Amino acid sequence: MTQVLDDSGIERLRASGDEELGVLFEEYADRLDRIIDLRLDARLTGRVDPADVVQETFLEAQKKLPRYLDNATVPVFVWLRGVALDTLIHVHRRHLAQMRDAGLDVSIHGHADNAGVSSQSLAGWLVGDLTSPSQAVQREETVAKVAEALEGLDEIDREVLVLRHFEQLSNDEVAAIVGVKKAATSRRYTRALIRFKEAVEGLPGFDW
Repeated sequence: MTQVLDDSGIERLRASGDEELGVLFEEYADRLDRIIDLRLDARLTGRVDPADVVQETFLEAQKKLPRYLDNATVPVFVWLRGVALDTLIHVHRRHLAQMRDAGLDVSIHGHADNAGVSSQSLAGWLVGDLTSPSQAVQREETVAKVAEALEGLDEIDREVLVLRHFEQLSNDEVAAIVGVKKAATSRRYTRALIRFKEAVEGLPGFDW
């Protein structure tokens, strides 16, 4: 039996199709851009614009819309996020293969087939840019400590923290993605946030 969702966006899509998809996509574009920026392979920084991946995601969403509406078991944004991550996987494969074909020393094994976010890359994203010689050393030390703090979290707690705090998803959206009850998701997020804040408090170059 198909799960019935309380999501007005689904009915709007059923009523207006591609036209409404464009409206919803514009509404969600900034959130999708943030997610893609967070999960983009660091080796593609400067080569791939997250905004281009968002546009490619829209084209893929148009193709997949009928199948989604036939069996809509997750909210619209959760579905679009999934389309965005699938699109990002294809972008990783394409660009990393091009880099390898161009003779660059790059491996696509273990990277091109996922759109996950590692603790190291997330730490670098969080710390930001410290570019002077003294700052560069400080930045590397801070990134290492932030990554260590993230690795110290339970795997599901860490993913919930990423989804809630960094991807800025709602508790309902996270529960749908992780497959955990909403109350448990909320508890995990609170626990992970407290532990992470305690671990990174006072780190130089990191303004939590």
